[in-house]
Amino acid sequence: MESEKEVIPVVTAVDSEVVDNPNLPTVKKGTKDDQRDMFRMGKVQEMRRNFQLITIFGFSMILMATWEVALGVSTLGLMNGGTAGMVWMFFIVWWGFIAINTSMAEMASMAPTSGGQYHWVSEFAPRQHQKFLSYMIGWLCVLAWQASSAATAFIAGSQIQGLVILNYPNYTPENWHGTLMVFAVSAFAVLFNTVLAKKLPLIEGTILVIHILGFFAILIPLWVLGPRGDPKVVFSDFQAFTGWSPAAGTLVGVLPAILPLLGADACVHMSEELRDASASLPKSMIWTTVSNGALGFIMLATFAMTLGDIETVINSPTKNAFIEVFFNVTKSYKATNAMSSLIIFMQIFCNLSIVATASRQLFAFARDGGVPFASYFAYIPQGWDIPVNSVILSFVSTCLLSLINLGSPVAFNSISSISTGALLSSYAVSIGLIAFKRIRGEPLLPSKFTLGKFGLPLNIISILFLLFLFLMSFFPSFPSPDAETFNWGVLVYVVIVLFSLVYYYWRGRHVYVGPVEYVRKIE
Repeated sequence: MESEKEVIPVVTAVDSEVVDNPNLPTVKKGTKDDQRDMFRMGKVQEMRRNFQLITIFGFSMILMATWEVALGVSTLGLMNGGTAGMVWMFFIVWWGFIAINTSMAEMASMAPTSGGQYHWVSEFAPRQHQKFLSYMIGWLCVLAWQASSAATAFIAGSQIQGLVILNYPNYTPENWHGTLMVFAVSAFAVLFNTVLAKKLPLIEGTILVIHILGFFAILIPLWVLGPRGDPKVVFSDFQAFTGWSPAAGTLVGVLPAILPLLGADACVHMSEELRDASASLPKSMIWTTVSNGALGFIMLATFAMTLGDIETVINSPTKNAFIEVFFNVTKSYKATNAMSSLIIFMQIFCNLSIVATASRQLFAFARDGGVPFASYFAYIPQGWDIPVNSVILSFVSTCLLSLINLGSPVAFNSISSISTGALLSSYAVSIGLIAFKRIRGEPLLPSKFTLGKFGLPLNIISILFLLFLFLMSFFPSFPSPDAETFNWGVLVYVVIVLFSLVYYYWRGRHVYVGPVEYVRKIE
């Protein structure tokens, strides 16, 4: 029998003292709409609302770091798809994510909470399935962001190694070197997310300027100094250098197109630290997807046109195509170091933002009793206004996941597939449930941003596209893979799902009731 748990009753009126609580510190107070939303969802305001629209926009832009990440994973895109596959797959995925993130922006406006997808599932699912579906999506979201933290730290570490190889050709990279790099990058992110957490909005705003100016600092030298490829070859010659056919290779190469565009929902998990969240979240999610996608497409098209010999670039000793291209274009170690260091710098700050997001996602799920040691991870120390224990766990999980690199040289694909598959699952289920409510003609929650008559078509397009991306994200880079080249992400994904199922029936269903049980009705 399930144990009894206190459930906040539904009310039909709002106590003005609750919605405009004079005892709540100004830094936590937010707007009246913020207080109303938290009151409706039955949540206590524990963190500072020190983000505003421009700073949360900067946070999302830096977390996605689209043009930087697109260059960072370009080797994978070139291996499966060539220049044409890399560019056009990115373009297709970009437009798919515009539909996906617009659908999620509407839900973010309805329920702006750090819980994000698992909270939306709890509110939108049929009554008899709310608790179970919400619980499973909560676990997938926690898994996704913890793995994303490891994946981005892994990218930064491998890029640092690549730059060392360029400058010191006699250096022999070892897998454990890369793992130590991951530890260092993650430790840097933890420092900023604890000691300097109160300065995070200012830091994100500053890095946003570097993100935009850095785009031109890379683009202009490529335009001015780089060779000019034949547009017909660059944009229509699909290739594969891994054993797949060009068509199959291009589809397998969807993962490096997904990674630069994934994560616009991150700002949702920071919503309890954002002023006027219900209005700012949808703007940030949509503006980020459109603007970052445009920057990424322009950069990849330029990169493809100035690439030179594709096989030389793919087989570069640095194992990072962009470093090889920068050196071929500039013929200068100093210029290549400067340009590459900018990419690495932005990748490190991308990881910093992801650690913040991962910790808030874990905090929210722990607050609802979804994970073991829930009170520990939901604890916010007085004066810190952040879930410190959750931040520390993000560091530990990154270090543990990075150990995969010790046994497999293609560890990045596995780690990335874990985060990608889990996030795409959470998107598909939450969008699917709101589409189901639309089909049944059920009323939706009021929101400042609504899709209106375009809601159902956008939801359906999003679901179909997500199913395709989910399926392809677990494919190995090479056909007939061995133990070293197999994409182990699917195994980790299945293990986590099975673990969450076991834990749910053993303990979770006795302590987890789902966010919808705390919701108050406001009229």
